[in-house]
Amino acid sequence: MRIKDLAIEERPRERMAKQGPKDLSTAELLALVLRQGSAQENVLDLAQRILQHYNLRTLSRATYAELRRLESIGDAKACQLLACFELGRRLAAFQKEKRVTIHSAKDVARLLLPEMSTLQQEHCKGIYLDARKRVLKEETLFIGSLNASVIHPRELFQKALLEGAAACILVHNHPSGDPAPSEEDIALTKQLQDAGNLLGITFLDHIIIGQKTFCSLREEGHL
Repeated sequence: MRIKDLAIEERPRERMAKQGPKDLSTAELLALVLRQGSAQENVLDLAQRILQHYNLRTLSRATYAELRRLESIGDAKACQLLACFELGRRLAAFQKEKRVTIHSAKDVARLLLPEMSTLQQEHCKGIYLDARKRVLKEETLFIGSLNASVIHPRELFQKALLEGAAACILVHNHPSGDPAPSEEDIALTKQLQDAGNLLGITFLDHIIIGQKTFCSLREEGHL
């Protein structure tokens, strides 16, 4: 039986699109990676046959030569399987990488001051942290003129929601070299704190980078 002959609700691709990957069996997920079967069997039967020879652990360790020895596994399918498992290994390694932990404004300055203290335009960066204050992501949100930058709270918190962040920090530089906050900087800090409270995401600090120095609006009492 061809995959096209199955009822739509039984086809792996359609089930993936409707229900997500967690509801699919291992054979169905493997079939989606392989994409096509052969004249003798459909791709789902092929996937099930492979799983009679291998479990996921042993399949992930199979070499190109070993995969090619399986009936109906040619060059393309062997490479697809190898690529799939290599991506899984790289994801696991990525998750285990040691993340920078932010304990104070000094940690943020240590991270960004060398880069931001020499910029000729104002750059606004968001730093997104998990519940243990480890950096999930650092992203440039806005690049402005020499003496003005504008950022809306949604630009900071939208990315925080996408990253699943528990907390965030705004960092921007003063190209003049003086990190003293302006009235606009203080007003923005209050805005961001209020937005974070509404969204349940802690706004930890607004840090201004100057030339070889910095200012934390939290340490200055504005948070």
